[in-house]
Amino acid sequence: MDNALLSRLGIDHPIIQAPMAGSTTPAMAAAASNAGALGSLALGASNAKQAADILAQMHKLTKRPFSANFFCHSPAQLDPGKDAAWIKHLQPFLDEFGATISPPLKEIYQSFVADTEMQNLLLQNPPAAISFHFGLPAPAVISGFKNQGVFLMATATSIDEAREIEAAGIDAIVAQGIEAGGHRGTFDGRADTEIGTFSLVRLLASNTKLPIIAAGGIMDGQGIAAALQLGAQAVQMGTAFLLATESNANDAYRAMLKSDRASATRITAAISGRRARGIVNRFISEIDTPAAPPIPAYPVAYDAGKQLHAHASAQGSHEFGAHWAGQGARLIRDGYSVSELIAAFMAEFNASTN
Repeated sequence: MDNALLSRLGIDHPIIQAPMAGSTTPAMAAAASNAGALGSLALGASNAKQAADILAQMHKLTKRPFSANFFCHSPAQLDPGKDAAWIKHLQPFLDEFGATISPPLKEIYQSFVADTEMQNLLLQNPPAAISFHFGLPAPAVISGFKNQGVFLMATATSIDEAREIEAAGIDAIVAQGIEAGGHRGTFDGRADTEIGTFSLVRLLASNTKLPIIAAGGIMDGQGIAAALQLGAQAVQMGTAFLLATESNANDAYRAMLKSDRASATRITAAISGRRARGIVNRFISEIDTPAAPPIPAYPVAYDAGKQLHAHASAQGSHEFGAHWAGQGARLIRDGYSVSELIAAFMAEFNASTN
């Protein structure tokens, strides 16, 4: 198949492998690109040196187009009082493992909007495509990438965000429905219209001129066909690749994805400070409660969450990790490589459209 988006990106299939910080590897992204899709690197949680190393690995693994993804949230406002109250809330769970968390909590990675070193790195040697999550960088940064011929994408969860993306000169919109696993791409972390993927695709396709990429709950070729029928030109798939042989998901995460627990996902801000969908575990069911104090800013809350998870997992408990997954997680396939998954998706797509 072909459409304007695929032609511009130089890819064969209407599939973008979603960037998933912690799970995506250069091997995963390169395999997706080499199979004719668009592989994506998750660089939002990296510093410039780490990103340079990852990009160098990627260039050794593929000559095909690929994308790099960055977080464009407002830099965290540190609040020692809020940190102390949150640590106190976590203390009963830390006590189970004889652990403590010492304040202050830290902003464990920079937002792309403030990371000029990262911006300069990408401007000097940009990939074919770059995508933004949680918002947009400054107009000058967007112009710099456009002048380099980079194809720019940004996540929208609502028509208002889509209009901001279009007005900023971005090339395509990733329409992220409420079904999607991982972090919600809302510009304002406190506001979320919670629109489903297919409704959002139709809404954006009818109200913007940009190509739409459907994201959220799409796990097979039939889902791809449905998204394209509704007006998308491609789909972004994340959860579908989590059990791929190239995924960095650890054994505990993989076991949870293969279990009946994958049927129950919920959105929580308690793990990281921003709303994100994951498989329900003790962090979500016991820590994210109405009695909880205000959650520290993103990604400061993630500092506490990662420390609790590290203490728990060191003693054999995996109930406090970020097991991000979408609502279609029970449709996940195990034992496939990325290239085999893409071949299977396209075979299903072709069968459902012929």
